[in-house]
Amino acid sequence: MAFHNLKLARFVFGHPPSGTPDFDTEALHSDPALREARDRAAAGDWMSARQVIDDAGTDWELRATRIGVLARAAAENDGWVYAWLGAEPDNVAAVLVQSSMLSHRAGEARGSASAKDTTEEQFRDFHRLSREAAAAGQRARELAGPDDPIPWVEALGTMFGDQITRSTSFDTIYTEGRRRDPHNFDLHRTAIALRCEKWYGSHDLMFGTARQVAADAPEGAHAVLLPLYAHFEYAMRTFAWDSRSKQAMGACREFFRRPDVQQELDGWIAKWQAGPHSPGRLNHVRQWMALYYTLAGRRDQARDVFDEIGPHVGEPVTAWAWFWLGDRFGYLRAWWWAHGK
Repeated sequence: MAFHNLKLARFVFGHPPSGTPDFDTEALHSDPALREARDRAAAGDWMSARQVIDDAGTDWELRATRIGVLARAAAENDGWVYAWLGAEPDNVAAVLVQSSMLSHRAGEARGSASAKDTTEEQFRDFHRLSREAAAAGQRARELAGPDDPIPWVEALGTMFGDQITRSTSFDTIYTEGRRRDPHNFDLHRTAIALRCEKWYGSHDLMFGTARQVAADAPEGAHAVLLPLYAHFEYAMRTFAWDSRSKQAMGACREFFRRPDVQQELDGWIAKWQAGPHSPGRLNHVRQWMALYYTLAGRRDQARDVFDEIGPHVGEPVTAWAWFWLGDRFGYLRAWWWAHGK
């Protein structure tokens, strides 16, 4: 992993400067307890995974973050997950790790290319794994406690590849998820993605959902920043859907430099900054802010947010790849620009 980061940094910078961001997700510097649990689980100690999830309590975004990290690790080595399920088949956390693991494998099977560049085999594997993830998610909903929203978040996530489930259950799942956790970041982000023009909705539906969620959310909630995600989605779909050319990037930058766009997004950022934040998705939304400031040409603000993220980035958000040729490449290019390297 570190060798890959060094090669990428040399490609972007020539000679990587000191402080070049590190995408080593294995380090998990921000959550050492999770790092230890993941390593012990990979060695067969599934009880450590159960404990670190339980320790998140009712911070649902932190709990979901830990489930997601463990699920990505399980996608490479799933023996401990099935040992856990064998010992505790009714443990909702174990079933959620399984469901998230299968969703991750579905995404890997499809790849990140546009639909026209995705093969029939990739789509077939994507839909098969998505159906398996949906079945595990149904089991998790049956087992979940009365206030746990995570199985409903997972259920929305499987709807990208399961048309029957989506067409019959979206409103039911989304409504129940909101009842359990009205301002859950992951729930609303997934719903907005499903409602965007790229998938099964429209720009108007996507923006309407994002703005209403942000308006209803309290100060400091990560859901307040969902309009940033909607604007990224709109710009990518409108200006950079078929190309990552200089012309496409220029159009995206021009969009984010519009006074009305900046006025809106600056307002949401101010509301987010005014309250306390869960650690669960803090890195994620900070990357959104860094991306916005970069596209808007606001170097000082971009640099400040990059410095808040720090040198250990972990997994870059996919929106970087919407405007550059890859998420890590995009992050490094923006970081380089913000720091004047």
